[in-house]
Amino acid sequence: MSIRHGRSFVRFVLVGILNTGVGLALIFVAKGLFGWGDLAANVFGYAVGLAVSFLLNRNWSFEHRGAVSPALLRFLAVFLAAYSSNLVTLFGLINLFGMNAYVAQALAVIPYTLLFYLGSRWFVFRSDTGSQPASEAP
Repeated sequence: MSIRHGRSFVRFVLVGILNTGVGLALIFVAKGLFGWGDLAANVFGYAVGLAVSFLLNRNWSFEHRGAVSPALLRFLAVFLAAYSSNLVTLFGLINLFGMNAYVAQALAVIPYTLLFYLGSRWFVFRSDTGSQPASEAP
């Protein structure tokens, strides 16, 4: 693993920790204080972190210098795929395994994070002239 590759992963994880903490806190507040259902609370928590995630990951984690609009469209596509995996996991844990909804919310972050990193690294923030991530471009 190159130094740049390792640095982008560490930065992605740090951004993810920030977004996860904020997102889960907002989900729990929406459920606990406002009585929102799991879906509404989950959408709310993830929506708040989406714009911040794009900006921090583009500028800091992957140091992407390509065009913003195509990267944003790719980011939204990867987000939708990762978020879909989150919802499948969330409702599978709740409905199929009877898991506590708060624990399920926390566990559903795992597939989301893995898919989002891989998609961000190799698709969203690739250089616009090739398939190599901008942080590893010559």
